[in-house]
Amino acid sequence: MANVKITELTAQTTTADATDVIPVVDVSANETKKITVANLITAQARTFTAAQRGEIEDVAVAAGDTTKQLDFATANNFALTLANTASCELQNPTNLVAGQSGSIFIVQDSTGSRLLTYGSYWDFAGGTAPTLSTAADAVDRIDLIVRSTTSIHAVFTANYS
Repeated sequence: MANVKITELTAQTTTADATDVIPVVDVSANETKKITVANLITAQARTFTAAQRGEIEDVAVAAGDTTKQLDFATANNFALTLANTASCELQNPTNLVAGQSGSIFIVQDSTGSRLLTYGSYWDFAGGTAPTLSTAADAVDRIDLIVRSTTSIHAVFTANYS
């Protein structure tokens, strides 16, 4: 359905026509037309002519939290602010899809010295989980790409200023 003009879409004539479609108003013809959901799904490569952006989802690790699990269906980028009083495990995320990539900013609270461990899906270079910067308000970053539903390749960079 590449490059179809709204005026070329089929008119939506009954509510029965509304199954799995997105209604579009064609002002020039004064009628509602339809785009089927199937026509929106594509395996074609896309070229973007403008920058693509995603939100950075804020995730708080509260004082009593000993685990935190990210949902990769909600964002690609996260800001994880640590205020935990004990070590917290960054568990294996939910909704992993091979090829998804993103970043996690790990922010110490104003006290610092917060600790983070990692679930079994997190694979760091050299096979060793990183040690966080522990100064108050320190910021570290994990850049990641999902290799499979059970493997996240992660690169850790410490102590951004």
